[in-house]
Amino acid sequence: MSGRTVIENCAVATVDAHDTEHATGHLVLSGGRIEAVGPGPAPAGLGGVTRRIDATGHLATPGLINTHHHFYQWLTRGLAQDAHLFDWLRASYPVWACIDEPMVHAAARASLAMMARGGVTTAVDHHYLFPRGAGDLLGAVIRAAGGIGVRLTAARGAMDLGASDGGLPPDFAVEATDDALAATEDAVRAHHDPAPDAMVRVAVAPCSPFSVTTKLLCESAELARRLGVRLHTHGSETAEEAEFCHERFGMGPTAYLESAGWLGPDVWMAHCVHMTDGDITAFARTGTGVAHCPSSNARLAAGIARVPDLLSAGVPVGLGVDGTASNEAGELHTELRNALLVARLGPHRERALTVRQALRLGTAGGARVIGRDAELGSLEPGKLADLVLWRLDGLGHSTITDPVAALVLGPPAPVTLATVGGVPVVEAGRLLTADEDAVARAAGAEARRLAAAAAR
Repeated sequence: MSGRTVIENCAVATVDAHDTEHATGHLVLSGGRIEAVGPGPAPAGLGGVTRRIDATGHLATPGLINTHHHFYQWLTRGLAQDAHLFDWLRASYPVWACIDEPMVHAAARASLAMMARGGVTTAVDHHYLFPRGAGDLLGAVIRAAGGIGVRLTAARGAMDLGASDGGLPPDFAVEATDDALAATEDAVRAHHDPAPDAMVRVAVAPCSPFSVTTKLLCESAELARRLGVRLHTHGSETAEEAEFCHERFGMGPTAYLESAGWLGPDVWMAHCVHMTDGDITAFARTGTGVAHCPSSNARLAAGIARVPDLLSAGVPVGLGVDGTASNEAGELHTELRNALLVARLGPHRERALTVRQALRLGTAGGARVIGRDAELGSLEPGKLADLVLWRLDGLGHSTITDPVAALVLGPPAPVTLATVGGVPVVEAGRLLTADEDAVARAAGAEARRLAAAAAR
């Protein structure tokens, strides 16, 4: 992006290592990066300013980072409304087995559009279902992210443990182990960009302990480390998963995953609700990260994750929307509030999380979890210009004097501006990169086509 953009007169929450904040501050963006951030107005005499924004009444934060999602599930929102995880999956697998490339593309566009409009600038999509003849599903997701303008970690998932071999998914929903490994390696080589300003990265992401073989887990870990990419999976999500692991492997999910090479600073896991003290110690010792998904955990009655204990132990923790079939809102900024409120229902009560800890989970914490904290997650000179201006002087927020509390505890704040690499993606609450109504119509049409295919 040519020229400088100057943003002034807003509150600034940098979410840097010192939680630096400015009641009234400025940011200067140049060349896709943050050139300056500080209190008061921007320095006088700046040359090459092509845009100057008076952000009075706003809070500037880093762009939100969604560390776990399943975009394709946008087409099946509202199914199995009163089921726990295993029953919800059993009801959903036959429908999901009918997805194809146009469906996934439409679902990904809708998922990304909803998130971007709510301040997400980087998202992870964990796609693990690849029906035969469905087309290039991962490519469909990557194309959608490119069109919306959001950074993407495409987590190429897989399932190879069907019901006939003791797994949860039906046999028609799984891949052969070697095929899954080969396709994953192809995805990394075709799409992963290791550059600091990358728009697309790829992670290796077999689905879960109850849907993949030990062989796939072990060889996926070896593959990821050989290729220099990160590892992602589900872990310790429900009591039923823990029971499955104890019955099948004679140990809990964390011990089992560690035995397969799945703990380390290059690994993050979704949910991590049912964690023992020993599990938390193992995550802290190895630097393994957690994608905390409070709304999905509540929707599927999974339980309350021990986020305060994870943070106290030094475990990297970020926030995740999870698939919109288990979090129909599909937005991350609501997870800031939900993370705080749900945590306070646990044993730490009012001391569980602060509003600033909640904001950190959705920004710097998420950047650390996905391995991008050197370039994302805080407003600091030299970092990528991924940021959000939240309007806080309207009806929903004007009487909350602490801007971070207004953002976290108040209703969803309107996004006046969201930039990715300094390029505006959202302005005045509307997407600039796609027609929201057209995206909604296309997703609705594909959802109806999927329902019809599943009914046949």
